[in-house]
Amino acid sequence: MPHTVSQLEQTLRARRFAITTELTPPVSFDPDDLLHKARPLQGLADAVNVTDGASARAHMSALAAAALLAQDGIEPILQLTCRDRNRIALQADLMGAAALGIHNLLLLTGDDPQAGDQPDTKPVFDVDSTTLTAMAQAMRDRGELPTGRKIAGRASFFLGAADMPIDPPPGWKPSKLAGKIKAGAQFAQTQFCMDQGVVARYARRLAADDTTRELHLLIGIAPLRSAKSAHWMKEHLYGTIIPDEMIERLEHAADPAAEGTRICVELIEALAAIPGVAGVHIMAPANEAVVPDVIAQARQRLSKR
Repeated sequence: MPHTVSQLEQTLRARRFAITTELTPPVSFDPDDLLHKARPLQGLADAVNVTDGASARAHMSALAAAALLAQDGIEPILQLTCRDRNRIALQADLMGAAALGIHNLLLLTGDDPQAGDQPDTKPVFDVDSTTLTAMAQAMRDRGELPTGRKIAGRASFFLGAADMPIDPPPGWKPSKLAGKIKAGAQFAQTQFCMDQGVVARYARRLAADDTTRELHLLIGIAPLRSAKSAHWMKEHLYGTIIPDEMIERLEHAADPAAEGTRICVELIEALAAIPGVAGVHIMAPANEAVVPDVIAQARQRLSKR
């Protein structure tokens, strides 16, 4: 059985700048409710993350939603969290993902149920995201479960991890990220980091470290809707970096949402010029409708470089 390489993996290995985004599956039994949100991204995004119980709330199954996207010709990145499943269930979902032709995985710990709308939910957290990554890598590469039982067929997983850029102080080492890479992570999508100076310094430090040099780094960004929402993100989303001057632009804009789109497109163009940045990951909670236009504008600009 030949090894299948996802389009995202091909793009990143060819050193072409990648643009990914994400969708939260709907609270719905109807697949059209998902596909209606996803189809405007077809041919624009290199891949689309399907979140897994985002904000510790119930939505359509991420595995089912990823399969629906793949069937519709939209390449998914399946998010799998450790919050809701023990290792047996996670291994079952990994085998199911491979059987459904899903290659890209983003392996996460997951939000605590206390943050969601059913706080009495019992969290599982049988393993953490690094352990899950190592498990997925071993299942893919050795074709067996942790017990040694053989798995029939073949998986072609492209393994991703979450990361949080910082402005690295002198002597800082990317130890946590290095641990995820050692476990098998091949790409990383980051928390919001809208400061190109911080990104440049962070990417330079990763490139200088033998353990992180080959990682495909996709920087998390957002089309900001207003100065108020930017302030909220900085205060409530741990690790978010948004420069004050960017917020000031939104405050003085006649149309803050349009200005937020302009800022996002400009930032994509700037990040594409930074060595060590393999792409961007656009997250737009409650603002998903603007993402296709952001990607289209960004691709037009990048094509002229």
